[in-house]
Formats: sequence, structure tokens, C-alpha cells
Amino acid sequence: MGEVQIRILCKNSLVPKEVGLQWLIGSPFLPPVVVISTIRCLHTLPSDPLSPDFLMESGEIRGLLPRGFEIIGAVIAHEKDNLKEEKIAALAISAAKNLRQKLGHSFNEDMMLIGGTVDLKNINGDGDVHFYTSKAGRIDNLERVNDAVVYVDQPEMEVWKNNCIVHCELPLKLPIYCSSSNLKDVEDAYEQAIRLVEQKLRDPQIAFIIEGKNRPSGGSDPIILHGTELEMPEELPDNAFSYGPSEEFRLQSLTCSHFYPEAKTTNQFTSIEKDADAILVSILFNRSRSNINPAAPFAEYCQANGEAKLWVVNLRLEVLSYASRDLQLIHVISKLIVPAIMDQLRAMKTKILPYLENRHVMLQPYHFISPGFLHPITVLYETSYGETETSQVEYRKSLHLRLGLPFDRPLLRIVNAVNFSPVKVNLKGKPKSKGPFLLKDVHHGIPSSGVSSGNVSLIQGSYEYYHYLQDGFDDSGWGCAYRSLQTIISWFRLQHYSSIDVPTHSEIQQSLVEIGDKDPSFVGSRDWIGAIELSFVLDKLLGVSCKIINVRSGAELPEKCRELALHFKTQGTPVMIGGGVLAYTLLGVDYDELSGECAFLILDPHYTGGEDLKKIINGGWCGWKKAVDSKGKHFFLEDKFYNLLLPQRPNMV
Repeated sequence: MGEVQIRILCKNSLVPKEVGLQWLIGSPFLPPVVVISTIRCLHTLPSDPLSPDFLMESGEIRGLLPRGFEIIGAVIAHEKDNLKEEKIAALAISAAKNLRQKLGHSFNEDMMLIGGTVDLKNINGDGDVHFYTSKAGRIDNLERVNDAVVYVDQPEMEVWKNNCIVHCELPLKLPIYCSSSNLKDVEDAYEQAIRLVEQKLRDPQIAFIIEGKNRPSGGSDPIILHGTELEMPEELPDNAFSYGPSEEFRLQSLTCSHFYPEAKTTNQFTSIEKDADAILVSILFNRSRSNINPAAPFAEYCQANGEAKLWVVNLRLEVLSYASRDLQLIHVISKLIVPAIMDQLRAMKTKILPYLENRHVMLQPYHFISPGFLHPITVLYETSYGETETSQVEYRKSLHLRLGLPFDRPLLRIVNAVNFSPVKVNLKGKPKSKGPFLLKDVHHGIPSSGVSSGNVSLIQGSYEYYHYLQDGFDDSGWGCAYRSLQTIISWFRLQHYSSIDVPTHSEIQQSLVEIGDKDPSFVGSRDWIGAIELSFVLDKLLGVSCKIINVRSGAELPEKCRELALHFKTQGTPVMIGGGVLAYTLLGVDYDELSGECAFLILDPHYTGGEDLKKIINGGWCGWKKAVDSKGKHFFLEDKFYNLLLPQRPNMV
């Protein structure tokens, strides 16, 4: 037998940076040894940092990974001397096998598991991960993988070309009856309620409506499957609904490709949320077919040994699964969606059970596609508290640690979540209303600055262009600083540091009144504001601190280019420049340290036209400006002092 080839789709997250264990994620819908992503093992036994606590790990990972993704191995990073690689690899494979069993992942004799080892004392790069494979997780028969490790250049296409995402939402009321306050009895009652849900999901009378989310023109109509197509029970009710053999066979043979006949091509794919084929599943608990004739309601008597309690837990389930285009729809439901719902119910139980008698825990599933990940992950957040509440912050930090994400920027806040629902909603669960169209990132593609041998330092991330007369509001002659502030706040929104709406002029003024900087008569006025006021508003609305640079004359601004270049490299936020009665937004600098020549990338809020990118660029409303141009004209006024507002990137998750 030839050497097994391991395909790595997550090169940057493969090598652990400290002692510990990382789980390798794959999928049964991809070749056996394709590593899609890695996640860190957070829970280990106190006696050994390389021995996982499988109960805690499985409990967290079960809710985190969508069905269709699974553990296919582990990598152990160590600093121990005189340890044989085979022994470490065997520990990694054994750990992966045990976690699969805890998670209930299927297993067979041909299943290939991967064990990787990294000696942190002798590490230089990706080649320092030494891989072994084992069939069925047998640690007595490991095979070393020498030169057959391939790092894939276009990993997105490998994951999504022939596969799709399946999305299902299910609002649910979960009644829990218990005649005891004993925690074990309450837990048993909760588990019994979950099992009853599973019975309903496999009931012959249930209906699953399956449809393509973004159907191509002339695409297939929705398909309806009933429980009778999924698992035929031994006996059906006399009046149970069923199909004739030909129709039943046709439905049972349909696959996901029924909705998306064509596989993805390389130039079609830009992001998972926009371009991955998505299938929507809706569930109807309609039992009217089994009772054609009118019937009186009935009550069932259940004897309790003592005073019984009833808790009704309101849940909103939302699950994702990953499936092959060739997977039959009946298996999408029975092997992916129903188990995924059970996984999420049990993940919610872990968070709700400790507080069941004291308060109602409001949980909401959110889906994220974090940097470096080729697939979504699902996180349960308690929406009873704000996102800055201590327990929420600590929970996000633990998720950043598990997923290998940086700790200096928000990547798993609610505003970062992707929405696979056909109806887009805002953070309050209400349908989103379309606001005014605003141009984004208008500086992309503008001509060069003309600075020879200069180093360009630019804003990091996206922003929206705010300028005079937008929203039908006439602020011409006095609102330039307000518009610059709106652009800055849009940057913080689009980088997900905040979810607040970009404030209007009057809301900005009201903020300054509330902190005591202005009198109440300031609201509704046409008074100018400057860098100091902008810093107050950013602090109040976003909790963002600012650095302010004072310049005595516009002629001295080029002297600050080195400092501004450092700002864009380390902070990356837009800068407001205010001098006299004019304010601009600075998006970057082009600076030659040897000659001192420099140019400023200016976004001008004084523009009064429509959202016409060509007109904005050709008119110089966004472009490079030199302090003194080739004709000797000064862009910055020599007889005015200037304040530069440099918002600081928050260090937060």
C-alpha cells in the first residue's frame, strides 16, 4: 500500500505555539485525511496537560462544530526530552479516538486517524509537525507520513466546490415536569423532555420542507418529506399519510444536488456566506392528518410522589450542517439535522440547568466564520446580559483561545455573526430595514501619490464615506467635522468594535450636552465641533480613547508624517484633521524618510454630490494631497493651527 497523503487546508493554524493538544477537524464528505481546521483542547486533567478531560471537551465541541464536521486526529506539542515520536503520536490518535466516541461520531475499521507531534524546543516551521496515521485508531500499527503532506493553495474550493451548508431554525417550548428539587432528578426530567423532542422529530406525521436558499433561475421547487419517508415505523396509524411506491421512491432518491445541479467553479467563490450553496429546512409539527374526525381534548394523569413543578423553557434553535451535494435528502434530515438539533438542545441544557429554578436563561445560537476558518462554528450566547458583562467577555476569551484567534479585536461578538436565515434580522431579532446607500472604501484604486521612494501606510479595514448633504440634511458650511466623525464611527462598526448606529448630527450634539461639555441649546444648532469634541463623543458612545496631536501651522503637518505612518501601521483607524473651520478625514500617508517628501490620503467631507464614485475620484474628493503641490499651492493653511485626532484601536474581544 502506498503512503497516505495528508492534505492541509489550514496551514497557518496547524502548529501549536505552546505545550498542549490541538484537535484536527475533517469531514466524512471529504477524503479521509483532509484537515480543514484545528481547535485547541482547553480542558485537561490536572495531573497531565496532555491528557484531555473528554467529558468537558465533548460537551463544548458538540455545540461548537456543525454536524458534517468531525474530529479526525490531534497534534501534540511538547517540550519533553527523550520521548519517542511514535509514543506521542499514539497518544494523539488515542485522544482523538476517545473524543470521537464521546461525541458519537461514527467509526469503522477503515477510518483513518491522524496523530501529529511537535517538539517546541526544535521548531522552525510547518515541517516540524511529524504526522502518523492509523486505521481504526489502532496505536499498535502506526505509519509515518514522510513526504506526502500537501498544503492546499485554494482551500475554500476544496471544502465548498461539491458540498453545501444546511440551515434549520426551530422555535420550541420545552415543558419540564419534576416532582423533586433534587438536581439529579431535575436533570433526568430535562433529559426526558429532550428525548420527547427527538421522538417528535422522528414521528411519521412530521413534515420537513427543504428548499434552496438562493435558487438559480428556473431552479427546483421545494421538497416536502414526511416522517414516513425517513424511518418507517413498524405500525402506522390507520389514517397516517403515505405516498405510493413510485412517489416515495422518487423522494427518497433525491440528493442535495436537486437544488444546485452545477458544482462551484474557482472564480465563483468569494465567501462562504455569499457563495456557498445553502439549503433551508423548515419543520412543521402538523398532526392534523392523524385526526380527521373532530375529537374532544383529553388530559393524561401522571401520579407524582410529592409537589410537582413545571418549567416551560422557551428556546430558539438554529443549527447548521455540512453535506455533500450527493447526499440523499432523507439522510440530510435523519443523519444531520435531527442529530444537530439534539446536540444543540443538550448544549443549551448545560447552560440552562444550573439556573432553572432561579431565572430564565435566554440563549441564542449565533454562527461565525472567523479568520482562518473555512467553515462556520456555532456559539450559544446568553442575551440576558450585555456583551461587555464580565462573564460574557471571559466566555469570548475562552473561545478566542480555543479557536486560536487574537485577543486584541472583536471577532466573536454578535455583530460579527453571519446570517444564513432567508430573512435578515437586526440584533433585536427584527427584520432589517434598508438605510441610505453609502459608498465604502472609496480610496481603493485611486492613482498613486507621486512620492518617489515613499512607503505607503493606510487605514486597516473598511469605512463608509460620509459627506455634506447626505440623508437630505443640509449641513453645508458647518458639518464637516460631524461627517468625519460619522466616517470614523462607521469604521468601528464595520470592524465590529461596536454595533451602535452611526449617530446623526443632533445625536452627536446631545452626547456632548449629556457629558456637560455643551449647554442644552447646542442641540439643533449649526455650531462647529473640533477634535476635542470628537474625542468626547467617541469616548461616550464607543468607549474609544484618542490621541491628539497639536500643530501650530499647516506648514508643520509634514513633520508629523512619521508619527502618522506609525499610527496607521499599529492602530489602522481613520484620523480627523481639523484646522480653522475645515475638517478632513485622513486615510493614510505616503512618506519618504530619506527626503522627507510626503503626501496625505484625504477623504473630503465637503463633497455635496451624489454617491458617484467616478465623480468623487475625478473631482479629487478622495485622493493624495501634498502639503504644497507642484504649482506651489498650499493644501493646509499656513496661518491656522491644526489638531489631529488619532482614535486608538481598543484592545478587546
